[in-house]
Amino acid sequence: MKSRFAIHKVFLLVFGVIFFVNMHEVYAAQIIGSGCSVSNVGYLTELAKEYEKTTGTKVFVRGGGTVVGIEDLRNGKVDFAASCRTRGEGDPEDIQFIQVAWDALVFVVNKSNLVSNISLEDVRAIYAGKITNWKQLKGRDMPVKVFISRPQKGLSGVEASTKALVLKGEEPVVTPNTIFLASTGIVEQMVEDTPEGFATTGFTSARKRHLKMFKVNGVYPTNKNIISKTYSLKRPLYILIPKNPKPEVKKFLDFVLSKEGQQFIRAQGVVSLLDVK
Repeated sequence: MKSRFAIHKVFLLVFGVIFFVNMHEVYAAQIIGSGCSVSNVGYLTELAKEYEKTTGTKVFVRGGGTVVGIEDLRNGKVDFAASCRTRGEGDPEDIQFIQVAWDALVFVVNKSNLVSNISLEDVRAIYAGKITNWKQLKGRDMPVKVFISRPQKGLSGVEASTKALVLKGEEPVVTPNTIFLASTGIVEQMVEDTPEGFATTGFTSARKRHLKMFKVNGVYPTNKNIISKTYSLKRPLYILIPKNPKPEVKKFLDFVLSKEGQQFIRAQGVVSLLDVK
């Protein structure tokens, strides 16, 4: 009887050790990221699924915007973050900004909007509060509702890029029809549902939404036009990692930057690093 009891104890001990080791491996084989809505909608969610299929490592990604991603990474809430802006003043120095793809700013409206082409001067006039009705651009007689992604702290990736690439460093003028929202993902959803809506966002995510993207000075935003620089307003997309990332994060980033990873990004309709020399 004692012999059986001893064997049973050994079995339970061995089973417990194996279970603990396996659970530790499962727990270790997962990483979490947050940040840029343009990246998450445009390519990162699908890339995470592909990486899990390839390696077995689960990658959880959530949006929230670039500022949220940086703060989450700063506070140790995530293992990596996505960003659609370059390093800014006040960003932690121990976070690495690593470019993984290309994007371009685009100007979007509701599908029902009759306007299809815009100039950068017109865009600046909208943000300056000088163009306030779509009839000024040969559209319907209705107000221009400007949706802007602006988190509680800092500039969103899209707003920072818009300020640098479009507004020549100027701030948008706040009018009764200026609506600030927490992230670019929410901005895109609001423009989808608002006939008078207008916003700046990223090509990478906009093409997956039920939106109309404007031609700019007669040039439509496409991969080909972005790569050839026929369509301007190109900007980089980044993945952010700590100075000393854990091994699983490094492996994930290596995959993203590999030929296989870049080809997958390209297959999602995103301008990859392979496309721009």
